[in-house]
Amino acid sequence: MENLNISTTITFLLQGISEDPDMQIPLSAAFWLIYLLTLAGNIVIITVICRTPALHKPMYFFLCNLSFIDISYSTVTQPKLLFMLLTGDKAIEFAACLAQFYFFITFTCAEMLILTVMAYDRYVAICHPLTYPFLMNKKTCIFLTVASWTISLLDPVTHTVSISQLTFCPPLLINHFYCDLSVVLRLSCKDTFLIDILTYFGSMVGCCAFICMIISYSYIISTVLKIKSGEGRQKGFSTCGSHLIVVLLYYGTILTTYLRPSSQYSSSKGKPFSVIYTVLIPMVNPFIYTLRNRDVKKAFGKLLKIN
Repeated sequence: MENLNISTTITFLLQGISEDPDMQIPLSAAFWLIYLLTLAGNIVIITVICRTPALHKPMYFFLCNLSFIDISYSTVTQPKLLFMLLTGDKAIEFAACLAQFYFFITFTCAEMLILTVMAYDRYVAICHPLTYPFLMNKKTCIFLTVASWTISLLDPVTHTVSISQLTFCPPLLINHFYCDLSVVLRLSCKDTFLIDILTYFGSMVGCCAFICMIISYSYIISTVLKIKSGEGRQKGFSTCGSHLIVVLLYYGTILTTYLRPSSQYSSSKGKPFSVIYTVLIPMVNPFIYTLRNRDVKKAFGKLLKIN
């Protein structure tokens, strides 16, 4: 069996969502609609926040970043998926696969960190309202955002470089609709122990972010429950309700997909969950924040009247 390395032009084959020929057109229409709604919804969020001075606050600054991440996150995998559904061409060159992997991990990490920063913002707003303007000033917001993006851009570098040095054994079939790390590593002819170790260390970023969010929400819930009036408790929960829903949806699907022994991981069974957090969640995020946030709805209404 011939081993293929980086000196050889390597082309993988993505299996995609479904191999049923009759499902290609319906799936293509559905994913086109989802992708367009994702772009439109997140662009609207960014536009409304940028053009409304009343929304120039830390929470909405971070929401702008989240919307940008969701647009980028979807664009890493969906255009290739749509191309496969439309043309039937499932080939992806190694360089493109490597780039897809790098940016997928980057935006996954960025989403986790920005969600964590948003949780911290809500913690300060609810638990320390008097010091909120001081603790969450402009410099702090910029620092937290730059730090999140810097960590996200650097986190997948070692993985990407290590994978670029692997050799692969045919057949080069990736049982997924994008270049999933666990599936690609199974095609390697080399020992991937080092990359597995790097993956565990890299996953610590997500684990730390998740723990920080749990701690933040523990304090938030504890503080809100101490409020005597029902109206006060409702207002307290409403300020972080949208963010909590997004966190539960996002982490719920990721943990369900990857929090299991590698020997039990099945890319076929993991595909539906992958569709949820790579395709559906970026689409529903803008609607969750818009429908549950009075300020955003009000600003959107005013913007429509002006136009």
